[in-house]
Amino acid sequence: MNLEYFIAKKLITAKERKSSIATPIIKIAIAAIAIGMIMMLVSVATGIGLQQKIREKIAAFNGHILISNFDSNQSQATTSPISKKQDFYPKFTTVPGIEHVQAIISKAGIIRTANAFEGIIYKGVGTDYKWNRIQEYLIAGRLPDVSKNLNPEVVVSQFLANRLHLKVGDAFNTFFMKEGQGKLPNIRRFTITGIFNSGFQEFDATYILGDIRHLQRINKWNADQVGAFEVFVKDFDQIQQLGNQVYQQTGSTLDTKTIIEKYSYIFEWLQLFDFNIVVILVIMILVATINMVVALLVLILERTQMIGILKALGANNWSIRKIFLYNASYLILRGLFWGNLIGISILLIQDNFGIIKLNPENYYVDQAPVYLHFGYIALLNLLTITVCFLVLLIPSYIITKISPVKAIRYN
Repeated sequence: MNLEYFIAKKLITAKERKSSIATPIIKIAIAAIAIGMIMMLVSVATGIGLQQKIREKIAAFNGHILISNFDSNQSQATTSPISKKQDFYPKFTTVPGIEHVQAIISKAGIIRTANAFEGIIYKGVGTDYKWNRIQEYLIAGRLPDVSKNLNPEVVVSQFLANRLHLKVGDAFNTFFMKEGQGKLPNIRRFTITGIFNSGFQEFDATYILGDIRHLQRINKWNADQVGAFEVFVKDFDQIQQLGNQVYQQTGSTLDTKTIIEKYSYIFEWLQLFDFNIVVILVIMILVATINMVVALLVLILERTQMIGILKALGANNWSIRKIFLYNASYLILRGLFWGNLIGISILLIQDNFGIIKLNPENYYVDQAPVYLHFGYIALLNLLTITVCFLVLLIPSYIITKISPVKAIRYN
């Protein structure tokens, strides 16, 4: 093995010193592998990154699993109360994998200003609400303080603030309709303490967040009555399984729905990214292997006399094939080195500076998100090396057909 590797190394050195027909073909093969690796890294990192970012945004405003009354599942607003005295609240101990449970109330309303009005969903939250999931989307002001006395502080989206010509510190009236005809609406005056921008049009155009006690008073509910519970799981990949377990552990009057079920059209669209990633991987590896096959064939034809001499000296076919496979492996590793270097650099630049922008109306994010993980990077490299090496075994078989006498006389 050491002898074959030594000959392969000498072959590479001689090839680099000597200009031949193989030189541009080999450079093209190395470039093809490098470009293929760049494309694979970018497609996987941005594809997974986009999926994760959209899932995070949906979960931030809805939780992973929503527990509500059966009559509330078809509406964003909760109409009938649920007691907070549940076995799964405040901690869902009967189902492993649950990270957090928080109580909320949602109610439809209309914001009215001097120049405009907008329909909204007021989402009332309490002291158990995890604001850190919203914090990253806050672009101005601060989050409301719902831990002390009842106050009018709310956070609204930049979309609503622009349409209503409002800013941090401004106050506005919100009208909540009462059930039954002819009843005057409840009016509450809120003050904006913060403005968020999630880039998710469906949420930005709908939700404002404030103290849950406002809605408890408007609905004439007790302090221990809420509209629904939002459940967060530790591992999103187990959401369907955990959703079934949560359903089994809740009362017969309650229903559960995962965000995958609630926003099925979004998650079906996200699944297309998996197919696109697979297609890109197949195409890039195919292009790289084809170029490497051509390069190896050129190397074999260019070194036909050397092959004949080695055979005349007693070298067997497999030993000679290994010489060229070592050579090809070196070229593959060179291509992977440059591909990884350039690809990871591009992803790091995008992750830190967000150069590539996206239309949030189409992609739900304003810039291409990036997911960098050593695991898939190593797997892509290993997959490329394995596939290329296995495919190269086929053209190397041509060495067994070369006759030593004809090869030595070959010119």
